[in-house]
Amino acid sequence: MTEKSLLRIVMCGSVDDGKSSLLGRLLLETGSAFEDEIEAVGDDLSLLVDGLEAERAQGITIDVAYRFFATATRKYIVADAPGHEQYTRNLVTGASNADAALVLVDATRGVLTQTRRHAFLARLLGARHLILAVNKMDLVGHDQGAFEAIRSAFGGVEGSFTAIPLSAVTGANVTRRSDAMPWYDGPSLIELLEAVPPQDEAVAEAPFRMPVQWVIRGDGTRCFAGMVASGHVAAGDEVRVMPAGTPATVDRVAVGDVTQYFGLAGQSVAISLRSQVDCSRGDVLAAAESPPEVADQFEAAIVWMGDEDLVPGRQYGLKLATQYALATVQPPKHEIDVDTMEHVAARTLAKNGIGIADLWTDRPLV
Repeated sequence: MTEKSLLRIVMCGSVDDGKSSLLGRLLLETGSAFEDEIEAVGDDLSLLVDGLEAERAQGITIDVAYRFFATATRKYIVADAPGHEQYTRNLVTGASNADAALVLVDATRGVLTQTRRHAFLARLLGARHLILAVNKMDLVGHDQGAFEAIRSAFGGVEGSFTAIPLSAVTGANVTRRSDAMPWYDGPSLIELLEAVPPQDEAVAEAPFRMPVQWVIRGDGTRCFAGMVASGHVAAGDEVRVMPAGTPATVDRVAVGDVTQYFGLAGQSVAISLRSQVDCSRGDVLAAAESPPEVADQFEAAIVWMGDEDLVPGRQYGLKLATQYALATVQPPKHEIDVDTMEHVAARTLAKNGIGIADLWTDRPLV
């Protein structure tokens, strides 16, 4: 029996765009909700997912809630991200591991600042596929013109995207095509999601990288433990210990107490080397023929989530995989206006601001 592939999705949009209702519809239509849950919520499918009392009281989603559903061919993990600007940090958490981003827009309100912010952040954080879901099409009479206007307004977002008109309340174009919108000849939402290739494929084909999490010592040997971030590693492979660049040859790869021929992306492994080299937590084992870049000065996109403004010239702690360094943030080169995507002059970044700045670290980082 073939194992089902897994797709990680972040679902985002502004307040009242219908994220909870759409997720509730997906749970219902895929048989992922229990019968007693369905009976309890009645026609309000949003109650299947908005479980926190604080959310119920305020009518908004605050925390990042992870929901699970499955079809005959694929499993899904959905990060239901909050819509309000003050919870941008929660959205960043949800988007950081997503393969695809599902951005909702209320057809009666159109594209809002938060719509653009969420789409930009999802793209910035690595979501390779962006789906624009124009929800509540039933409230605009399933009008094609309204859909096309929203798709055009959203076109300023960097990168490609796929747009789909739907209604979470009626189920139109969610799991099956709807006769209510005969002018739309594309796939349903679930068909779109089924066609997205999992990120695992791209990660597996990338060069080998493994941040060293721990050094295991015993019986006169040392093993370097961590999760393979990309590519694969096998006994006999030539690697480099970064950032020093020290060459070494893999002697053994083990998962738990079991020696196996190779380790794959996503697996936690322990690697022993044929020679004694200086390697510790914070180093990265990498393929010798394609080592990663190393730098102590580099440009970064910064999403500022602190309550106090960014202070250029101050040192901040920087964590990258298992690496840690002190980073001095230089004055921002510019801030990004999420409404227009224009670069705006800025001396600092306030809470939820997004900008570009150079970082100088006290040690070279991989």
